[in-house]
Amino acid sequence: MSNIWEKVKTNSIRRVAMILALLTFTGGMLCLADLLLRPKYMGEVTEGALTAEYYEAYGDHDVLFVGDCEVYENFSTVQLWKEYGINSFIRGGAQQLVWQSYYLLEDALRYETPDVVVFNVLTLMYNEPQNEAYNRMALDGMRWSPTKWKAIEASMCEGESLIEYLFPILRYHSRWNELTSEDFKYWFSKDLVSFNGYYLRREIMPAGEMPPARPLADPNFGAKAMEYLDKMTELCKEKGIHLVLIKSPSLYPHWYDEWDEQMEKYAQEHDILYINMLAIAEAEIGIDYSLDTYDAGLHMNVTGAEKCASYLGKILVEKYGLTDHRNDEKMAAYWEKVIERYDAA
Repeated sequence: MSNIWEKVKTNSIRRVAMILALLTFTGGMLCLADLLLRPKYMGEVTEGALTAEYYEAYGDHDVLFVGDCEVYENFSTVQLWKEYGINSFIRGGAQQLVWQSYYLLEDALRYETPDVVVFNVLTLMYNEPQNEAYNRMALDGMRWSPTKWKAIEASMCEGESLIEYLFPILRYHSRWNELTSEDFKYWFSKDLVSFNGYYLRREIMPAGEMPPARPLADPNFGAKAMEYLDKMTELCKEKGIHLVLIKSPSLYPHWYDEWDEQMEKYAQEHDILYINMLAIAEAEIGIDYSLDTYDAGLHMNVTGAEKCASYLGKILVEKYGLTDHRNDEKMAAYWEKVIERYDAA
């Protein structure tokens, strides 16, 4: 009888082992397929690769930027390092909404506590989720945590589902007939597309005439947008971080006087710094809209981004006493490699 039970036991163990092996193999194949089918953002639309690059950068940042294209294209992190020894990173993305900026900041604070957080206020114009493609660019590159879960729930548009963020293969499974050599080249690793979050452009396209500003149906920012600005303000106060609000010097979308007045009032009420860089772009920052923009005034090229960084960096150093790290051998070695790529780009 004991032999029979031993055989049953052995067979049961074998069955369990085979099932576990099969599940492991199936799971591994699904993971490989998931990585292959996801968009790689290595071609023309590279902005979707920005979010994940934060986790590969040297940490202990003095300054973190959060916001939309008006930060990741308008401020050169390299210039901040070269001129002031500021170690900075831009956690920005295309049409990055205020709640996405908040959760990307919350995510970053899992790893470090910067001295200063800079937030570009233009995205307060949006009070509701806008577009799945931009959501994906901002969120797919985040590491999994409760923060990412909350970011997804706050960002989903009508028709999107949480399960497709949890298992991206459910969203991208139909891409199998759209795969290109790029998908296979970047199956397991990607090239860096930014310089600590800064997206460099060297082209020059002078600013032209902008579309006329449309009248505002309601001059006040929406409740959800302001709720997340409040959350960002409270989070920074809780962590002892200086929050700086900026409106970068991009000419479009239009920045209304009513919006500017709200930011001035908000900054005064919460004892934080607000800088409307658009209002002083030419007179104080030295922006030349015939030379310092690559797309007719919507965003800065590298010369414009360096001017913006130089101006803002001076304020941050003088007001908050940021440390010059250029004598830090380990940090300087990291930035030397970044500068080599920057100069060659």
